[in-house]
Amino acid sequence: MTVTEKKDKVEDVEMKDDTEKEKEVEKKDPNLLSVEDIREHCKLIRRSVETKETRFVLRVLRALPVTRRKLNPTVLRTVLKTFYTAETDKDTKESLLKFVAPAVELDGSLTPSRGKASATPLYPEVDYYMSLLVLIHLIDQKKGGEAVTCAKQIVAKLEGQNRRTLDLISAKCYFYYMRAHEMVGLLADSRTMLHSRLRTATLRNDFEGQAVLINCLLRNYLHYNLYNQADKLVLKCTFPEQASNNEWARYYYYLGRIKAMQLDYSEAHKHLLQSARKAPQNSAAGFKQHVAKLSVTVDLLLGNIPERQTFLLKEVKVALHPYLQLTQAVKSGDLVRFSDVVKNFADQFTADHTYTLIMRLHHNVVKTAVRTISLAYSKITFADIAQKLLLDSPEDAEFIVAKAIRDGVIEAVLDHDSGTMQSRDTSDVYATREPQIAFNQRIEFCLDLHNHSVKAMRFPPKSYNKELESAEDRREREAQDLELAKEMAEDDDDAY
Repeated sequence: MTVTEKKDKVEDVEMKDDTEKEKEVEKKDPNLLSVEDIREHCKLIRRSVETKETRFVLRVLRALPVTRRKLNPTVLRTVLKTFYTAETDKDTKESLLKFVAPAVELDGSLTPSRGKASATPLYPEVDYYMSLLVLIHLIDQKKGGEAVTCAKQIVAKLEGQNRRTLDLISAKCYFYYMRAHEMVGLLADSRTMLHSRLRTATLRNDFEGQAVLINCLLRNYLHYNLYNQADKLVLKCTFPEQASNNEWARYYYYLGRIKAMQLDYSEAHKHLLQSARKAPQNSAAGFKQHVAKLSVTVDLLLGNIPERQTFLLKEVKVALHPYLQLTQAVKSGDLVRFSDVVKNFADQFTADHTYTLIMRLHHNVVKTAVRTISLAYSKITFADIAQKLLLDSPEDAEFIVAKAIRDGVIEAVLDHDSGTMQSRDTSDVYATREPQIAFNQRIEFCLDLHNHSVKAMRFPPKSYNKELESAEDRREREAQDLELAKEMAEDDDDAY
């Protein structure tokens, strides 16, 4: 055998070894990978507690949607047996294992262990993260009754905790507590607990907890159409500025629903626009669809016609199809077509919580005609308006025109004595306050964006005084400067 043949043979063996290793990596159990991922998450949580840095917990919670898809009885049982090794954690482990279906656990030699820390109790943050995973698994498996029991158990344990490092995880626990009750139709039963925890979170300056609890309560009230109580909650509670963008997006959406129901369409449209801006860009398609549906409805109630591009976006195109037909009916002012659309899609409009608002659009079909009339006539009587709109009396026409003026749909003046409407000349927009208002809104938006960006920046702890000298160093430097000045003075005296 020549030297070159030997080399080729050695290379072939090495290639076979590499392919075998790659196959072993590919064949690694996905359940084992999930357990290792959860272990890494727990390490990040412990690191967050020890360094007082919330960004590590935020990283874990951002990965929660991916983690929940990997959960199954095998993974959960293995994780609980691996982490709850201390004697003091035995009761917690047994209580959580009751909610997990029987399954074959992974081999103990393959799963990672806690090592030297196996005899010490878990950090409360890690403990509640494990409980949260079990609760989420129960919700995903549609086990509503068990999920409610597990959620009550977690919240009862949280009552005795007062750790700022636990705030982000406890906020998630409160949300899924509400979600478990929503699954079984017992949202009203969770309201008392949510109110008491909101008071506690406010006193402790738990900003994330405040934001989540306020949104849970608003969702609770709106589920039962208690719009007055929801409005009172908004007036009496201050939503924390330190809350995450996701919570702000939810809060603005609920505000938009409340204001729309209270006929304050301008404010509702502004809140819904903010909600769409705060929503995640690459996820939360369902939330974006809900915001888009309500935003289109409010836009129509304002007398505006949404741009066609709004209905062609990939994420909302199918969901907004009924609203596109509704918009076309309102734009054309065809009452028969409007009634047909409402009748055909009544069930979907009811599920979207927009049916009540859409029924108000009957008047907006008339308002569209009023706007056309105001642009076409500089002065017209109420009787002529009633004739063109097929109304019963001139008084009805006067009321409809007055409402259109108050909502800012048209610019006109009513003369009750002569029974006429006189349109204002809006040819020179810059003679009005519109440019000033628009410019002011843009400035406020930019300033808010700047303030939120500054608050979101992370700064190293106590780095601002690293280059500042201490009092002793300053005294020593001043003494050296004084001695140097004396020596220079003596040198000057010697020179003379």
